[in-house]
Amino acid sequence: MLDSLITSKTRLKLLIKFFVSASNQGYLRGLADEFQESTNAIRKELNQLEEAGYLTKKSDKNKIFYRANTKHSLFKPLQNLIHTFLGIDEIVDHILGKAGDVQSVSIIGDYAKGLDSGKIEVLILGTDLNQAYLLQLAAKVALKLKKEIKLYFNEPQQEAHYINLYTRNLEL
Repeated sequence: MLDSLITSKTRLKLLIKFFVSASNQGYLRGLADEFQESTNAIRKELNQLEEAGYLTKKSDKNKIFYRANTKHSLFKPLQNLIHTFLGIDEIVDHILGKAGDVQSVSIIGDYAKGLDSGKIEVLILGTDLNQAYLLQLAAKVALKLKKEIKLYFNEPQQEAHYINLYTRNLEL
């Protein structure tokens, strides 16, 4: 879908990396290693995105770090487009409907790092969760999105990257 609109695979990877979560950042060599692309291809796309105002850059210890420009007028629409492309919005809508007492839903793993690996890992925390329903739903969404979906009902050890999609407001 989005890959037919944005024909540069490198640009698509960068947009996913930076717009899936505003806190994601990266530098040239790190991004080249992460995406297994040449530094020239990454540099060209970073420069074009930065010149267009979609990315900001900041120097730190001889490295230039890039991140999404949250002040850009198209930041939210682009982020929503990336979330729709990855299927994030659909996952959350379905989960909250019949899943039980959901306290929070988060994306973890590669997608939380901004990598479109084809495997979406979702952490669902709550009480009296209908795990059978959630697993069945994940299988259906995986077929629709043509991506693997892995659900976790307990926080995995060593998970550093999270994108919080939903947190229930507890009213006192």
